[in-house]
Amino acid sequence: MRQIFLLALTMAAITTGATAHSGVENTTPANEATVEAVEAIEIRFDEPMRVASITLTGPDGDIELERETGMDAVMEFRALPPTDLPAGAYTVEWRGLSADGHPMSGTFVFSVTD
Repeated sequence: MRQIFLLALTMAAITTGATAHSGVENTTPANEATVEAVEAIEIRFDEPMRVASITLTGPDGDIELERETGMDAVMEFRALPPTDLPAGAYTVEWRGLSADGHPMSGTFVFSVTD
């Protein structure tokens, strides 16, 4: 009986690891970075992610981004902000669907200096 219990416990641990959700490997700009300019907003995932929405909010409110990456599931997402972001604090919020179909979201922040 004990062997069956240990086998079931082991199988549960393996299954749990196999169904882990996708995650963010890194971003550009990096989270909490201070930069002089921003050429692109990039998010790199550890598994394919379909980014459904992305919002950049700055000192004066929401800023329109031009998506370079479509709605397909990708490992790297890229969007372009206006070339003249004023100095201040910025927040990027994104929402998407992971490779296993689960809704995912995330936020990162950065600052632009003069």
